[in-house]
Amino acid sequence: MLIGLTYDLKDDYLKEGFSKEETAEFDSIETIEAIEKSLLSLGYETERIGNSKQLIKKLASGKTWDMVFNIAEGMYGTGRESLVPALLDEYRIPYTFSDPLVLSLCLHKGITKSIVRNHGIATADFEIIEDERRLEAIELSYPLFIKPACEGTGKGIDGSSKIDSPEGLKATVPRLLAAYKQPLLVETYLPGREFTVGITGTGEDSRCVGAMEVLLKKGAREELIYSYYNKSNYEQIIDYCIPEKEVLDSCSEMALAVWKSLGCRDAGRIDMRMDDKGILNFMEVNPLAGLNPIHSDLPIIARLNAISYEAIIDEIMKSAQKRMSV
Repeated sequence: MLIGLTYDLKDDYLKEGFSKEETAEFDSIETIEAIEKSLLSLGYETERIGNSKQLIKKLASGKTWDMVFNIAEGMYGTGRESLVPALLDEYRIPYTFSDPLVLSLCLHKGITKSIVRNHGIATADFEIIEDERRLEAIELSYPLFIKPACEGTGKGIDGSSKIDSPEGLKATVPRLLAAYKQPLLVETYLPGREFTVGITGTGEDSRCVGAMEVLLKKGAREELIYSYYNKSNYEQIIDYCIPEKEVLDSCSEMALAVWKSLGCRDAGRIDMRMDDKGILNFMEVNPLAGLNPIHSDLPIIARLNAISYEAIIDEIMKSAQKRMSV
């Protein structure tokens, strides 16, 4: 079976002049090589395609594949993660991970929280801010937490993201709106323990790979915040550990409920945090989770649970093949 690989290679964009932060969600060549090596060891043939523009050229030339392993994130707009799967749908080429609707939905953290809450899953109270003139109407209790609604990898999150007063909110909102040119998510700050949970499979075949607690070491630049800086320097700043069984079971139950309620597919990651009463709250979902074998959270969770990188790639492929009858 010939598997095409779609991805956004970070080095390509850096050569074009994009910044390190703009390319933070894109993949290194080591990630592509690791996925390809795993697929080859599992008996597949592979062909590197690249990003959406390179995919479009190959599709236009008549090229096709039995399936595409898609980790392309895209560069612009709230539909950027949906572009590659939408193109593959048009050409009736099966692919891994979620469909265009789910990828677009989950990129917007506010709309995702609305749907999750409608399914009875706890999540912090929140507002979506698109215009600073709406600040007077916000009735959430302080402290608050603010971040761009449609970014990942901690982009837009730093020491000023925790807001303690209306004055702080008024100072932060214009800066973030100008910098990221997208809606902002403002939510009640959750002061408790933070976890990320790995999921593989689809629907009733979904399973929890494991959960890990994010523990910021003393001296972290932005204390108690899993920020862009802290994520980028996790080896010096963060410890990851498996929580006790009672918490692990609660994390697994919530993550699977979120995964199924949103219709996510094949593999991904869900983040959650406890409130001041120790109750888990859903934060966000990543249906296109990073797959760097060393640095990405899902492979780290697998490693903590004695699951090999190749085994995770195998689960992703089997899930995609089963649901698409390939």
